[in-house]
Amino acid sequence: MPKTNGRQKRHEKSINLALQGGGSHGAFTWGVLDRMFEEDRLWIDGISGTSAGAMNAVVATQGMYNGGAAGARAELEEFWRAVSAAAQGSPIKRTALDMMFGSWSLDHSPGYIMADALSRMASPYELNPLGINPLRDLVEEFVDFDKVVSCSDMGLYISATNVETGRARVFHREEVSLDVVMASACLPNMFKAVEIDGVPYWDGGYMGNPVLFPFIDHSTSADIMIVQINPLMRPGTPKTARDIQNRLNEITFNGSLLRDLRTIDLIHRLIDDGALNEEEYRVMNMHMIDGCEDMLELDASSKMNSEWAFLVHLRDLGRAHADKWLTANFDKIEVESTLDLSALFGGVSAVHGANMVELRARKG
Repeated sequence: MPKTNGRQKRHEKSINLALQGGGSHGAFTWGVLDRMFEEDRLWIDGISGTSAGAMNAVVATQGMYNGGAAGARAELEEFWRAVSAAAQGSPIKRTALDMMFGSWSLDHSPGYIMADALSRMASPYELNPLGINPLRDLVEEFVDFDKVVSCSDMGLYISATNVETGRARVFHREEVSLDVVMASACLPNMFKAVEIDGVPYWDGGYMGNPVLFPFIDHSTSADIMIVQINPLMRPGTPKTARDIQNRLNEITFNGSLLRDLRTIDLIHRLIDDGALNEEEYRVMNMHMIDGCEDMLELDASSKMNSEWAFLVHLRDLGRAHADKWLTANFDKIEVESTLDLSALFGGVSAVHGANMVELRARKG
């Protein structure tokens, strides 16, 4: 059986949550978490997070330490309010015309256009040699990492990308710190690499957005819910330079997730065919909540929009999608997958053997 770290299932069903990153779009994930923690029948056994997903994860963990599920919900709202308040003085804002027409985009914001252009011409080592990062200050003020580390009720896994090796590093709850969270959210064209024990790290989204394999080895629950922010599918061919770059970023930040899902799909197929021993490998029930058309309508620049009205809009979308999923699928938790991996990949998945070893679903 997988390691339990002393945790026991306490509710009717249990599940793990894997949270993608995506800037302000992480408020959609806030909404999903708010609804999940509201569900008394459901126990959250573990959370993995990357970038904004990592921030949601540590805030929820601190809330669990302070006041259980209700505490997690309360502190998530307080955190996102603080994010919005901190951004009020930022020059990156919607134009009056965008506000008039109800667009959340920042594409026409002079502040956004200038920041975007500068990030393409010079590195953060040139533009921001002192490493000023208001978000770091906010997280440092809001999160007590001693409480996060002490919260044994949930597993916590934060991913960052090792700049030198190009591999994902997964930090377990006992290792999580302010530097770990900021490394997980370190976009290299905006911030200097974050060094941890002398090793430089960039955003975890490049190699683990989010990571899934820690649940396989360390969780008592055999269910994984992925909260998807970056669209897997986007119809049409982007034509402008900005749209091309944005779609490339979406594909890049989904690449590691698709790789891990292909590996899990292959393991399931090999178990079904009798090629793998069920005593050694686990079948994981896979689930996904995404924003569907609602998130497709948002452009990439809106990931930097921290207006409270926008964050609440995203939260409400997340709650609605989570509520819809729970209504339709609660009884399937611990029974079967609701994410059809075969349909997702259109047939048998091919993966490198190294990936299979890295993500092997061990029972022992």
